Amino acid sequence: MNCCQCQGIEMEFNRKVAADDLKRYRQKGPDRTTRMLIDALKAEGIQGMTLLDIGGGVGVIQHELLKAGVRSATGVDASTAYIEVAKEEAQRRGHADRINLHHGDFVALAPNIPAADIVTLDRVICCYHHMEGLLGRSSEKARKFYGVVYPRDTWWMKISLPIINFFYWLRRSPFRTFLHLSAAVDAVVRANGLKRRHYSQTIVWQVVVYGHSNLQESQTSLSAPIFRPDSA
Repeated sequence: MNCCQCQGIEMEFNRKVAADDLKRYRQKGPDRTTRMLIDALKAEGIQGMTLLDIGGGVGVIQHELLKAGVRSATGVDASTAYIEVAKEEAQRRGHADRINLHHGDFVALAPNIPAADIVTLDRVICCYHHMEGLLGRSSEKARKFYGVVYPRDTWWMKISLPIINFFYWLRRSPFRTFLHLSAAVDAVVRANGLKRRHYSQTIVWQVVVYGHSNLQESQTSLSAPIFRPDSA
């Protein structure tokens, strides 16, 4: 990978971080917003579907949706450490034969990644510099559902992220976080024929599930925002 941000991902999401994430998942299950995304997708009825999980880390969404009835999963991550740990965990859980993992920048790999019924990006958009390329190429891979978790573009996030990036700069890390406008994110996804079916949020994050317009509306789909107080 040649992009500066991908080099930063390799540095920041190293073996220790991956091991800590896996330990937390084994002890406590999915993080709050990840669980919100998983529950929203499960409510749509996903049995027998395929999954493409981009920036999936240790494979939390992959393992949880496989348990919920998804047939197979493809994972893509720019962190070598996450790929290695995800492979080890898939083997331990008996999912290795149903998960296909790829290491690298999804935007570069996209032409060789097959489409899937469900595509997820859990806290990934804020880690990538070219939002239009990432969302455009990933949303076109979604045959039925497209689920994302990304920061709200509130005033407090507009203040917080530059401070976070300042500390990365002090550490001489090329990794940066990005706050993309929600309206711009929504427009890119909708351009590929998807419309919003679920929306919920915490203080920091928003959880959105899109579906293709020809899908029958689910009774559990939400058109109005749900706010769930949370510190992360």
